[in-house]
Amino acid sequence: MVLPVAHVLLLDRNAGSIPICCSRRGACLSALILLLLTTLMALITLVVIFGLPSRLPGSQVCATLTNRTGFLCHDRRTCIPASRVCDGVRTCIYGEDEDEHLCRNMPQSLPIFLVARCGDPAFWIYSDQKCDGTNNCGDCSDELSPVTVCPSCGPGWWRCTPTVFTYCDCIPRSLCRDGVQHCSDWSDEYACPGP
Repeated sequence: MVLPVAHVLLLDRNAGSIPICCSRRGACLSALILLLLTTLMALITLVVIFGLPSRLPGSQVCATLTNRTGFLCHDRRTCIPASRVCDGVRTCIYGEDEDEHLCRNMPQSLPIFLVARCGDPAFWIYSDQKCDGTNNCGDCSDELSPVTVCPSCGPGWWRCTPTVFTYCDCIPRSLCRDGVQHCSDWSDEYACPGP
């Protein structure tokens, strides 16, 4: 009895076609599976030796519980506020928020989503500090137009012209009716309904 011979052609663009003759179909299939398994084992060995390739920082953007820009830790579950990156405290489980490549030349070494520029381009703040009601830039450009488009004062805020440098055009209602002038027109003491 003569067994049928199966022919398999492996194509190599540089060398042309190389015929490989398998005397049995099972042997040819086994050889192909063995080749695939060997390649898979080589890849697994490389991953074990060198580790997984690190993700690009730009792919680690997330939204915090307060709906602010955040930094997604490598555990893919923890989202920390942008301003907690490179603050000297390892907040992520693996400490990637304090990695040297991220913190060595700020703000240039930070991913763009973590940085917000002030009215004076020489100054910057973390992106989660924009539109937070606080004068982080020193010129209110992080709170007021035309540099930033922020929503108007929220329910916990009172709109006025603050006398306190910390605020731009709203003060926290917790400062209303406390016996201290925080608005230039004293409306925080006489018109604001309080907290």
